[in-house]
Amino acid sequence: MSVTKGLDGVLVTESRLSRVDGLAGELTIGGFPLEELAPNATYEEALFLLWEDRLPTGSELSALQTELAALRQLPGPTLEILRAAAAKSLPPMDALRMGADTLTLADPDPADSSPVANQGRAKAIVARVATIVAAYWRLLNGKPVVGPRPDLHHAANYLYMLRGTEAEADEVRGLDTYINSVIDHGMNNSTFTARVIISTGSDMISAVVGAIGSLKGPLHGGAPGPALDMVFELRKRAAASGKSLEAEAEAYVRQTVDAGGRIMGFGHRVYKVRDPRADVLGAAAEKLFKKAGDIQLNKDARAVEQVVLRVLEELKPGRGLKTNVEFYTALVLHGLGFETGLFTPTFAVGRVGGWTAQVLEQIAEAHLIRPGSGYRGELNRKWVPMEQRSGNRKR
Repeated sequence: MSVTKGLDGVLVTESRLSRVDGLAGELTIGGFPLEELAPNATYEEALFLLWEDRLPTGSELSALQTELAALRQLPGPTLEILRAAAAKSLPPMDALRMGADTLTLADPDPADSSPVANQGRAKAIVARVATIVAAYWRLLNGKPVVGPRPDLHHAANYLYMLRGTEAEADEVRGLDTYINSVIDHGMNNSTFTARVIISTGSDMISAVVGAIGSLKGPLHGGAPGPALDMVFELRKRAAASGKSLEAEAEAYVRQTVDAGGRIMGFGHRVYKVRDPRADVLGAAAEKLFKKAGDIQLNKDARAVEQVVLRVLEELKPGRGLKTNVEFYTALVLHGLGFETGLFTPTFAVGRVGGWTAQVLEQIAEAHLIRPGSGYRGELNRKWVPMEQRSGNRKR
């Protein structure tokens, strides 16, 4: 048998949820091109699409929004754990993992594994993950927890719980576009983790907790912050040196590549051309920055992007190191006023919808995921008594 490191190119299942075409630079979610779905749908519409394989009617959408709103409150012990984590200033992704692990306390019947019960769990997990992130972020910053509002849709409520004030419509649209863009993305590491766990007959909360642990890793969900930090650093260097932003960007890329480093926000394991999410989020960022008045940051980011693309193509020709979702994720979330520590948890707020849909699909598939592995160790060794082993012989 041949060994495929990292399972690259190995198909482990078939899914109707999303299709990633890395060569064409296309992402399809529930049958819709990303460019059609993300800027137009509310997050609840995208959830319904993944869970039910169709868009909701008006009454169905209203019913789902009402259901999610009724499930947002956290169990008391969950809040206590978040307070304990904040007292130790734990990273938000650690707090999210710990908080999500307590959600069984709010499950009316953890032993019920029926389709109806699991669909209810999916809704409860999606609703409460957003509350966990918002509550912890406020606790971490020494602010009182803001409870959810039942009259607000998912994205608007998340912004409200973070800020304590209601967001403007353009901001809600920007966040909806972002969380729709990341709701599902083929067999990525965290999704695979969730499906492996649920395939054993485990429970949905365990599967989602495992997925959160995967997303925490910087090679998966942890790099949007550094992508924006690079732009800020280059702006500082240009201001200090008197050189142009483009000149500083070129020097930075050459130095980083020469040292064997990675330029955050560029290159992707799957996409060999431009990540389609980058264009969708780039358009969303432009609208947000016009509203926020920081048009110059958007212009500077695009200038840096063009330099990075040009120099990477020169230094690593044919590698297809194009702009990925991280770069414009950073701009969108910054445009919403988020600090970098909130970027990956907000990724989870969006991706949890895909995790639950993938888990439901794996439950229906009812097949244990158990890949093989090659062996490269010794064979036919003989047992040697202790007194005869070379290190124990008397001299």
